[in-house]
Order: sequence, then C-alpha cells, then structure tokens
Amino acid sequence: MQKIVLFAFLSYACDGKRLLPVSNPASAFQAHGAAGALSKARGASAKMEDLEALAEELNPVIGFWDPLNLADADFWEQGNDATVGFLRHAELKHGRVAMAAFVGFCVQSNDIVFPWKLTGDISFSDIAAAGGPPEQWDALPTAAKLQILFFIGFLEVWSENSGALEKDGNAHYMRGGVPGKFPGFNGNSESGQWIQQGTVPHPTLNLYDPFGLNSGRSREELDKSLLAEINNGRLAQIGIFGMLSASKGLIVPGLDSLDLKQYDGEIMAPFGASDASLPFMDELLKVKEQLAFPLVGS
Repeated sequence: MQKIVLFAFLSYACDGKRLLPVSNPASAFQAHGAAGALSKARGASAKMEDLEALAEELNPVIGFWDPLNLADADFWEQGNDATVGFLRHAELKHGRVAMAAFVGFCVQSNDIVFPWKLTGDISFSDIAAAGGPPEQWDALPTAAKLQILFFIGFLEVWSENSGALEKDGNAHYMRGGVPGKFPGFNGNSESGQWIQQGTVPHPTLNLYDPFGLNSGRSREELDKSLLAEINNGRLAQIGIFGMLSASKGLIVPGLDSLDLKQYDGEIMAPFGASDASLPFMDELLKVKEQLAFPLVGS
C-alpha cells in the first residue's frame, strides 16, 4: 500500500463559504487583522487599492500579483465588476473541486474503499483493484460515469439559475451576487411552498453548511475561514496537478518518491474503449488516439 500523506488541513476549507457581494471584490481576501480594510470595502464600490491591501493579508510574501492584469479586464463587455465577480467565483469553484480531488486521489491511491457493492455484480474493491485513481475511473461502468457527469451538470445549471439564486436571496455573481455561494435547493423553505421556481419539491440539505455548524459563528470567524479556503484551494490545485503529472511519469519534485502507480491512458478523456456503447465513441476514440499524451519513458 502506498504511503501518501493526507493533508488534513484541506478539510478546514469548508468552514466558511459565505462571501460578500461582488461590489466588494476584495472581501474574498479577508484575513484576521484586515478588519479595517474590509469594513471600508463593504460600503464602497470595487477599488483596486482595497483588493491590493487585502491580497497582502492573504499572502504577505507574494502580495498582489496580477501579471495578466485580469483585475482591470472587461470580459464580454460586461464591465469590470462583473469580470471580477466571474474570476472570484471561478477561483473558488476550482479550488473546492481541487480540494475534493486531492483528498480523493490520496484516498483512492491507498485502497480505501466503501465495503459494499457499486452495482449488483461490481464492488468498490473491484474498482480499486484496477490500479490508481485514473484507472479506477476507467474501470467504472458507463452508467456510473454518466450519472456522475449528469449530476455535475445539474449542479452547474442550478448554481447559474436566476430563479434559484433569487429564492436564496442572492443574485448572479456577475450581477452583484455573492461569488462562490451555491444557492439552496429549497429556496425560502419557510413559506411551505415546495413546488415553485428555484425550489426542489422536497426538503433537501443545502451544500453550504448542511448541518448548521456555522450558524453561531461571527462574521470575523467566517471571513478568517474564507482566507483558509482560498489558500487551501490554490494549494490543492497545485497538488492535484502534481499528482496527475507524477502518475504520467513526469518529474515532480517532492512527489517522485511516493511511488505513484503510473497511468498510460488519457487523463482528460472522460470516456474510453470500455464505453463503446455510447454514440459516436468510435470517432471520439480516433481523435483520442491522435491527441493522446503517452506515459513518459514508455
């Protein structure tokens, strides 16, 4: 069994995800001790100096680093505020996905599995026996892959839906809403009207704080947890790409000694030869073979 250290601190990133509106783009960089700058920014429009000051609190070594001048950009002619909201939301989303992916990679690499069946004939241990995490994905039945991808698609559609956002008291992150805040599934459930726009027709736990653990925490505590979420998300993005690169035979300092299982497939391809029952797979596999990234040294 491979000995891979689980960076447990990544889990703390889930503590606080309530961000301030996009009118204050610097709020996502709030740290303990930056209350003065944050208080000023809460009542003002987006200002570069506030963003720079709070970026210093987030990481005083690097500070505000924007080599592509994205903070001044205007994507799709939607205005700078909308662009900043888009970028903040994208960073938070990618960071959260990367944290889940990094922990999942470590767990799967150490053969930690559920003890029950995945399907009637296939157990989770059967999937784990296929190899490392990329091979385990390849070993999943086509129906399981489709379920996962469709569920991700549902979450994407729900989080962008104006009706769901309004029912949750929010707006789109490019229209003055809170970047990184996923709308509740039941909207204003206190009304008792479950079947309405922006509402799932049955009681459902929300993805943000489903058990109410943050309800008693102060705004300052949540802002400090937000700092940890952003930093951990950035680190996790580096971590998961490092793991995947090392599993393809590339030299990654600090990870080469882990003896990761090598993967000779295509990491970015969600489907493979085992999914030949899907439409157009023959043509997709031809393209995949043309663009495949071979295992280094093979």
